[in-house]
Amino acid sequence: MSKVRYIHENGKKDLADNKTLPNNAYLVEYKVEGETRYDVVQSVKVVDIFDEFYDKYKKDLVNITQSAGTINPKLWSGKTDV
Repeated sequence: MSKVRYIHENGKKDLADNKTLPNNAYLVEYKVEGETRYDVVQSVKVVDIFDEFYDKYKKDLVNITQSAGTINPKLWSGKTDV
């Protein structure tokens, strides 16, 4: 079972600017056939995100950055205002 929860898949970069995300959400930038894609994911440890995306995309994994989320993960409803 994956330790990474996908909040948005193949979305836009600005989805990570949403303050209603949990504070343990991250924006992952990677490439598929030369096209840049963005996922917003949640995990307790960043290393779990790295491991999952590196296993899938290897050298095409570009960046992992923390989102602007401010909500405590225990209190987050699973919904965003976007």
